[in-house]
Amino acid sequence: MSKIRDDYESSLWNRLTRWVDGETDPYQGKMEMQPLREADVTGDSVYNPDRLDRRKVDRYLENTEKNKEIKAFRILYSLGSVALCLLLIAVLLLAVSWLPVLGDPNGPNNNEVSARYVEKGMEESGAVNMVTNMILSYRGFDTFGETCVLFIAATCVIILLRKNEEELENAKETDWKYEPKPDAILQKMTLVLVPIIFLYGFYIILNGHLSPGGGFSGGATIGAGLILYVTTFGFHKTQRFFDEKTYEIVKVGALSLYSVTMIYYFYTGANLIESRIPLGTPGNILSSGMILPINIFVGLEVACTMYAFFALFRRGGM
Repeated sequence: MSKIRDDYESSLWNRLTRWVDGETDPYQGKMEMQPLREADVTGDSVYNPDRLDRRKVDRYLENTEKNKEIKAFRILYSLGSVALCLLLIAVLLLAVSWLPVLGDPNGPNNNEVSARYVEKGMEESGAVNMVTNMILSYRGFDTFGETCVLFIAATCVIILLRKNEEELENAKETDWKYEPKPDAILQKMTLVLVPIIFLYGFYIILNGHLSPGGGFSGGATIGAGLILYVTTFGFHKTQRFFDEKTYEIVKVGALSLYSVTMIYYFYTGANLIESRIPLGTPGNILSSGMILPINIFVGLEVACTMYAFFALFRRGGM
């Protein structure tokens, strides 16, 4: 048993786990800057104060009246910068001039793809909102990639800024050191506003397939409500209903369920298999097939990401 424990302590997985948890730093002692040694000023070096004063060199180089090369270089540098800016402006204006006129029926943007979205979108997806239909159905692969980017971004911030348990315990004592003390008016208004913000955020998510909104905007609203609550009452009260364990379950669970859903869509679409998920009646809250659950998954992912960014930059933990 001792041999197994020793092997585990020195294993790559254990070192990686301790690094992610912030317990160890694999680069400690390896990347610190070495103390600068004194420069060798002997010989005929121009940096030798006995040979030539450095300030005299600087004054000579900055004197454009005597140093004609520096003066010419500065003039050419300024002219080149202006020419490059004018060239960039000309290229952009030329590109804009070649764009099709807005609303031109013969423009390349008005093709069979956009016509398919408008004419067959509601029939094929069951979503009344064409924007949500396009983002989560026809272009679901792009949206899934964006959601994965949010997950990876939050994970990277956790790895870089997460503090260990000892540091978090010390941070609790100074949690409000640099923040104004909350007063009764702020707390009462937060207790009134946060439930309304949460309710409005869920409304945006659940009606994303019927009206403007969806998972991204609704999740951002819920994340703003969480940030308002933790700013007013602190992390110790927020952790009563949203701690690190809850965050991990919600964030990983939402992305996992979203992945399973998209795998099903990718498989059926690539093999021209008819989907067995009912679309429902367009206009009803329970319609549009899996677009409604996907909106919920995306909203939870966005809300957790916003809260994680604030908590980690503010405190170093959830």
